[in-house]
This record gives sequence, C-alpha cells and structure tokens, in this order.
Amino acid sequence: MTQLDVLHVFIIAGGTLAIPILAFVASFLLWPGILIKIYHWYWRRNLGLHVSYSYSEGYRFCYSYRGSPTTSPSLLMLHGFSSSKDMWLKVVKFLPKDIHLVCPDMPGHEGTTRSPSDDLSIDGQVKRIHQFVESIKLNKKPFHLVGTSMGGQIAGVYAAYYPSDICSLTLVCPAGLKIVPDNDFKKLLRELDEKQAYDKIPLVPTTTEEMAKMLSLCSYAQFNMPQQLLQGLIDVRLPNNDFYRKLFLEITNKKSRYCLHEQMDKIQAPTQIIWGKQDKILDVAGADILAKAIPQSQTVLLENCGHSVVMERPRKTASLLFDFLSSVSCSDNDKKQD
Repeated sequence: MTQLDVLHVFIIAGGTLAIPILAFVASFLLWPGILIKIYHWYWRRNLGLHVSYSYSEGYRFCYSYRGSPTTSPSLLMLHGFSSSKDMWLKVVKFLPKDIHLVCPDMPGHEGTTRSPSDDLSIDGQVKRIHQFVESIKLNKKPFHLVGTSMGGQIAGVYAAYYPSDICSLTLVCPAGLKIVPDNDFKKLLRELDEKQAYDKIPLVPTTTEEMAKMLSLCSYAQFNMPQQLLQGLIDVRLPNNDFYRKLFLEITNKKSRYCLHEQMDKIQAPTQIIWGKQDKILDVAGADILAKAIPQSQTVLLENCGHSVVMERPRKTASLLFDFLSSVSCSDNDKKQD
C-alpha cells in the first residue's frame, strides 16, 4: 500500500467517524428534544427494559418492564407529576436484574391514553392504575408498590383502597398530606391561585429560565446545565403543558389535595418512607405524619437531598428499596382475596 493509499484510508475513516459526530452535534444544537428521547431509548435498551402496551375498556396503558413474574413479588413503580416511566431509569440501573419490575406511564402521560373526559383526580388515577394492574394480571399475587411525589400519593391511596393487592409499600416524598406550617412553595401556589395566574405554575415551565428555576426548586444540588439541554427539556414538555396545567389543578383542588392524609390510616402493608431533608416542594415533616399513622412503617431521611430523590440519589434509593424488599416477608402463595 502506497503512502497515498494510506492517506486515503485515513481520510475515509475520518469522514466515516465525522458523520455520526456531526449528526450528534447537530442534534444537540438544533433538536435537543430528540436527543433526550434517544438517550432514554438507549438506556432502556441498555438496562434490559422493554416497552409494551396494555388495552382495557378502550384505554391504552404504556409501560416498560424487565423480567417476568416469579415466585418473588413483582415491583410496580409510579412516577411523579409531568414525568414518565423513564424517571426510574437511574434507579433501575442499581436494582438486581432478577426482580420483575413494571414502570407505567401515569394517566395522560407519555404513551398512556390522554382523554379530555378522563378523571385526573387522585381517586380517578388510583382506579386507572388498578385497571392497569388487572389488565396485565399483576395482582395474581401481592406486589411491592413504590411511588414518588404525585405517584407516591397515588401509591399510598392505592394501598388503602386495594390492600389485598399489596405486599409492601415505598413512599418517596409523597404529595397529599396536611403539612403545617406552609413552606414557601405552598405560599407561592396560594398567591397564584388567588390571582388565577395558572400560566405561572412553577412546575410547568415554558422557557429555559423557568426550567432552570424548576430544577433548582426540585433539587438540593444546583446544576449548571447547558442552554441547549434546558431547551431540549422545554421542547419535550411544551406540547404537554396544557395537560400538565389541567392535571396540576385537579390534584391540588379540594377533592384531591389531602387524599393520602385522609386514607393513610387504612394502609395495612409494611411501609417504607423516604424523604429528602431539603425538600422545598413537600416539607420533610410529612415523613413523621405518615410514620405516626402507619403502624408497620420505617422512615429514612436523606441529608443534602431535595424533592427529586429518585434523580438526585438513585443508587441510595435503589439500595434502600432493595434492602426493604428483602426484609419484608411475603408468602409466595398469597393471592388476592376479593
């Protein structure tokens, strides 16, 4: 091979490598939202998660799962407000691969049906999740249920409504509790409600600046995110913002606001409570309220951690969850007794 031939090989190789590099850079600069979706797809695949759909009474549920039901209880994971099943990716990374786990998109989120007539109250969402559970026959025997924030409230109320479905329960900074005194976030929401400034809900950002403020509000650690990434997060959320506003007003109205508080004394399952001490959305005082109401409960408060426990401390969350599941005794032959 001559020197000229070698030069040609390097030029071709360099050009071949340049194409995906340039495509990545172009995507990052021009279509960051698409790049985020590709990122989630990659991590689902890397972690062995599969996406599937279940249909029940004309309603479609989208969910990711790993593994198959075994003699050990399955794990159902409910994400928070305006998120998706992919919220759990960082936690799933640190969970043993032999646990059968299911992560649904909550009603109206991502790939699950979004209907104008759907009941988005906490009560309505609990019934939808039960519909999903029955559609995939997850409750042939009791399963572990975990939820965070809005998903935590739904998980807690689900455990109260359908105790025979549940083997144990993990609540990660759940909403739905009467916590006094009000924190700054609740005071801000009250002011917005009085002014009916529903386009200014802090958890429904419309600009990169509002997105940065929301991330700062939800996390203890402060992140200096590139503008392109913030724009990507906004691009993904903007088409859904009308729904998020409607949902937020539903879950914070009088019917739903304290639904978990009203039902927590009916929770029979062994319960794990995890909360970030520096939570600026839902005050950590909620952990003590739950602990006093649920007889079989244990509480873990995380230092230097805000509301986004699942995102800020995924390894710790997975470790706590696995240790708790290992400590809970569930009969292999337990079945629903309805």
